[in-house]
Amino acid sequence: AKKAAKGDVLIAKSNILLDVKPWDDETDLAKMEEAVRAIEADGLLWGASKLVPVGYGIKKLQICCVVEDDKVGTDFLEEQITAIEDYVQSMDIAAFNKI
Repeated sequence: AKKAAKGDVLIAKSNILLDVKPWDDETDLAKMEEAVRAIEADGLLWGASKLVPVGYGIKKLQICCVVEDDKVGTDFLEEQITAIEDYVQSMDIAAFNKI
């Protein structure tokens, strides 16, 4: 209880790897990534990303983010990312690790 009073509160964080899938091979992936990174929230920090081939000339965006568990949930991320309907067909969580 004394530590909490001093402000040494441990903030639970998670590292999440997201797969963001475009509609087709003509989707502008740079604009899609720009739109995803434009999502802002207290406790959300975007990290590295890369394009991963899916097949038939289509690539998906694999992007990493760190979230504070109490502030940002996966439901929020999914809601925000799938709302980018011009570029995003679907989104999956590829990896979820507590840090």
